[in-house]
Amino acid sequence: MNVKQEVNNIVNSIKDYFKAAGKTKAVVGNSGGKDSAVVIGLLSMALGSENVIAITMPCYSISQDYEDAMLVVDRFKVRSKNLPLNDVNDSMHKTIFENYGEKLTGEAAINLKPRLRMTMLYAIAALENALVVGTGNKCELYIGYFTKYGDGGCDYNPIANYLVSEVYQIARHILVPSKIIAKDPADGISGKSDEEKLGFTYAQVEDVILTGKTADAEAQKRIEKMHVVSEHKRTMPKCCVRL
Repeated sequence: MNVKQEVNNIVNSIKDYFKAAGKTKAVVGNSGGKDSAVVIGLLSMALGSENVIAITMPCYSISQDYEDAMLVVDRFKVRSKNLPLNDVNDSMHKTIFENYGEKLTGEAAINLKPRLRMTMLYAIAALENALVVGTGNKCELYIGYFTKYGDGGCDYNPIANYLVSEVYQIARHILVPSKIIAKDPADGISGKSDEEKLGFTYAQVEDVILTGKTADAEAQKRIEKMHVVSEHKRTMPKCCVRL
């Protein structure tokens, strides 16, 4: 990949998209990870740092993630807001338990947090007359490793067509802080790295995307299954065919 050329293409694409939408500002979740750091950097290049609002939304997440998120803010000089969601999350759990009689656990509890975050991003975007910008890369989207109507919800995503390895190249090119580049990708919620949680590596996902196979047969089966069963996340809701 000619990273300099790709960065220029992305920046121009952002400019064109926002111009067509009649918007000048972007709202983006700042997790302290490489994907959001890259997106924030690209947005600042395209729209100007003063027009990028990076939102941290701690929800019983790791304090180190907040510190890393601030490194991104300092590097790209964007606007920043910290909007904790602990109380909102607790209230949702309490309401569900008191009125439904069961507790949210497992993936249901995990997925609630990114959906609350996306609600917050769209609320701030409405106040700022801005677009919400996503941060999911091509590997995550391929296997459906995102929350539907959560971190998968956005108006525009500048890195959706870029593999994890390519996002790293962009990160180094635009000088994302080295500490963030060196971090293992993680959701900041489960307490595990992405690859620990998935049971395979992003390099293996890239193999499947690029060549249709990877050396580890078991990993390939898992990747292919996740791709198939997550199709509903990547497409508009299906409707019944009218006879």
